[in-house]
Amino acid sequence: MKDLILIGIQGSGKGTQAKVLAERHHYQIFETGKALRAMATEDSDLGRQVKDITERGDLVPNEIVMDIVEDFVSKIEGPHPILFDGIPRSEPQRQSLEALLERLGRNFHVIQLEVPEEIVIERMLKRAEIEGRPDDNMDTIKKRLQNFHTHTQPLLDLWKTAGKLDQVNGSQSVEEVDREIEEKLATC
Repeated sequence: MKDLILIGIQGSGKGTQAKVLAERHHYQIFETGKALRAMATEDSDLGRQVKDITERGDLVPNEIVMDIVEDFVSKIEGPHPILFDGIPRSEPQRQSLEALLERLGRNFHVIQLEVPEEIVIERMLKRAEIEGRPDDNMDTIKKRLQNFHTHTQPLLDLWKTAGKLDQVNGSQSVEEVDREIEEKLATC
């Protein structure tokens, strides 16, 4: 099975779908946000830098993210497929990730969860309330949406042209999104 890049605007349901897919297909999940939140709690210069960047809603520099990714991928034993949740978010990350996967002889496919912005905003504000996440406030949400359109959308266009991207309606129920993802995976 190919590695899978699950991508969409923050709050599109990637984390929920990643858990379902990992359980069913034995994917090893690399969740960028989780890895960066963990790093942001570290009492180190890098941890404080990552915390400051994420609280502003800005993108963490590619070098930091790719070091974390490479460390994660290098620890996977055997032929387990990887599910990348939240990466790449920029052209340099796309180039770095694709180069890493190519160097390791790994193939990938991309599934985009499409969700209207008003639904994403509602989900993220609700998540902030439930999970107490300080980085999910209106200012950082707007900044993340802007970053997605500026930095990530061009990647989707490239992958679509290359035949590596399938789009799924992420506004549906968890079960309906899952069913649609499975249909796409069966044909890639």
